[in-house]
Amino acid sequence: MIHDPFVGDGKLAYKSMMRLCYISTGNMLSSLSLKRKSSGEAADSNMVRNEKLLLQKLIATFNGKRNPIRAFSAKDLKKATNNYDLHKVIQSDTSYRLFEGTLVDQDRPISVMKFHDNSTLEDVEYCFNNIVFSSQMKHKNILKLIGCCLETELPTLVFESVKYGTLRGFSFASLLIAPRIKIAMEIANAVAYLHVGFDRPIVFRCIKASNVLLDENYSAKLHDFSLSVSIPEGETHVREEFIKGVIGFIAPEYCTTSSFNEMCDVYSFGAFLCELLTGCNVLEFKGNGNDDDLTVLEYAKKSIENNRFGAIVDPIFDEENSFPGKEEKLQALGQLMYKCLSESPEHRPLMVDVAKQLRKMYLSVV
Repeated sequence: MIHDPFVGDGKLAYKSMMRLCYISTGNMLSSLSLKRKSSGEAADSNMVRNEKLLLQKLIATFNGKRNPIRAFSAKDLKKATNNYDLHKVIQSDTSYRLFEGTLVDQDRPISVMKFHDNSTLEDVEYCFNNIVFSSQMKHKNILKLIGCCLETELPTLVFESVKYGTLRGFSFASLLIAPRIKIAMEIANAVAYLHVGFDRPIVFRCIKASNVLLDENYSAKLHDFSLSVSIPEGETHVREEFIKGVIGFIAPEYCTTSSFNEMCDVYSFGAFLCELLTGCNVLEFKGNGNDDDLTVLEYAKKSIENNRFGAIVDPIFDEENSFPGKEEKLQALGQLMYKCLSESPEHRPLMVDVAKQLRKMYLSVV
């Protein structure tokens, strides 16, 4: 059964949110350490706790604003995923699994993000970040949040269907030049939207192939807002005590200063372009004579600096039929990657400009 406890009188909803603002981080930890209860009691307890935490996060991040989403029961989602059948896993992460599923009563395909049991405080942050940020999104290249279930220990999220799973899990060998440029363009559009489409810029922070999903039309969908942050009003950066992210996709200035902003996303996008160009994980090592100790990312940058661009591109491109400007397009993509990966954030292009360049490239190859 589908219901929506959040849809109703705006004033009443606002008053309810204000009454719930007292929840503290300490309460998050204690509330997750529940004594064993019956399934019904546990679901009710989870519902109350998760509603409070969700409203608190919404108020703190977006002043309580969000697009309407549905509420699902735990029973609905078990049925939709065949009791979370591991054969239906689209993506496995350290904090969650993404399952393919079907809403039986609507015969509608969906994707279900279920966080692991025995959650840590970090998992709590990641889960509510995903709900709060995803619920703001209205962009065709960002995975659409349909709703969530608050009855589980941590909320279970329901997204639109993604037939082909992650780009990392998809065979790169089947993607030639034009489809890869199209994927790059679509993700650039999504990230540019995060940077300029809101009152406060949103920094996604980890743009990589495993965070890009492909739907039935091979359209790219950015997903997983676990690490995402809005730049505070009046500020240009966010500073954190601990570095978060994935090595290879983290901008150097963030590592040295613990501060980040939108330009860190540009660097991360450059690493993503490297994945698209090479078909490799950027942290793999290149076994190539004197370059044995270089990662794919380091080797790609060095090759462009030494005018050896052909050494880094995916060999599958050589098998593709030639077309006017083929080499020039690949070279342009490599140069754009190199600019995005500049050590200095001031020398990186804005994401809006990156998206424009990729659109121009794509239109010239289709």
